[in-house]
Amino acid sequence: MTPEQVQGFFTRGDGQYLFARWGRPIVPVVFGVDDATLAVVKGAVEAVVTLAGHKMAETDPELGANLMLFFFRDWAELPQVPNLDRLVPELGPLVTRLQAAGANQYRIFRFDPDGAIKAAFVFLRMDDHLSALPAEDLALAQAAQVICLWSDRAFVEASPLGQVEGRVILRPDVAAVIRAGYDRMLPAVAHDASHAYRLAARAA
Repeated sequence: MTPEQVQGFFTRGDGQYLFARWGRPIVPVVFGVDDATLAVVKGAVEAVVTLAGHKMAETDPELGANLMLFFFRDWAELPQVPNLDRLVPELGPLVTRLQAAGANQYRIFRFDPDGAIKAAFVFLRMDDHLSALPAEDLALAQAAQVICLWSDRAFVEASPLGQVEGRVILRPDVAAVIRAGYDRMLPAVAHDASHAYRLAARAA
């Protein structure tokens, strides 16, 4: 991969370069699915965490769970979730905006003082498009999109998933960038685009 390609993954719409990875073990919890789907989602998270060389844990000492994934049918269900408004600031206005936009997914990140990811909230409105996807594919795509703080434009034109002999996998370039981003010799947070050169060298 070229540094310019890597840079594109983390350059936001306003031109700012920003990379961040998790600074603590990931503790996922999933709402709105049956036990079989729960196992699929947690399995996908574990697979991506293993790819990154990061860790999972049974509990987060500060938050309990720090990766929350919500599956639901209508955005109007979110304000009814007990105490969610304490975790997600301005939940009501956010839901209104997402309803107006016809969005079917949304991710929110929270950060430690040093800028590393400390929590993420994933909201999936299971419309016809998302409902048509195999659970394994949907879970893998979401796990990949929360393992790093990607640009808001990173996967607008292409999914982080690809196919090999009919089997859905993470795209090799995305997987390589994830592995590189968790290299212990690299910082957990970067604001300078020169960071993309260091990622590219490790993703080669």
